[in-house]
Amino acid sequence: MAEEELLGVLILDIGGTHGVLENLATLLKKHFRLITMKEFLENKKEISKKIQSIFVFECRPTIDRELLESLPNLKVIGNCGVGVDHLDLKMISNFGVKVTNTPHAVADPTADMGMALMLASARRLVEGNVLNFPDLSYFFGISHFYYDTGDLSKSTYGI
Repeated sequence: MAEEELLGVLILDIGGTHGVLENLATLLKKHFRLITMKEFLENKKEISKKIQSIFVFECRPTIDRELLESLPNLKVIGNCGVGVDHLDLKMISNFGVKVTNTPHAVADPTADMGMALMLASARRLVEGNVLNFPDLSYFFGISHFYYDTGDLSKSTYGI
């Protein structure tokens, strides 16, 4: 497909600090014509009609009323990340635009972190770590005299 025939997708930028990752941009370019915010702002009148989607990566670009009003053919906003709290869904839906999200994109790492935090809490790892520093009277805001080592071994080994 020629680049002119590809669906126009607005992104903040490619690479850099806040842009879409370069390997992700390469994948997107196979199916879409990527239009950076800089390109869009330099030639709003001509480019605005070609944009039918916005790809939001790490909460950027910011979706506001002004941007939505300047994109008459916008159909969908694709959000890459966790949650859509940064998007005003009611305002966006008033423009007849749909919002998608990447469900389960970080489900496994989130579950891993949740399990790690529950285990650390159940096994009192921070408190146990304090016991490794007998010279310090106060570490991580936890006082040594507060904890009984016997209690810690019981909770750790189930004895």
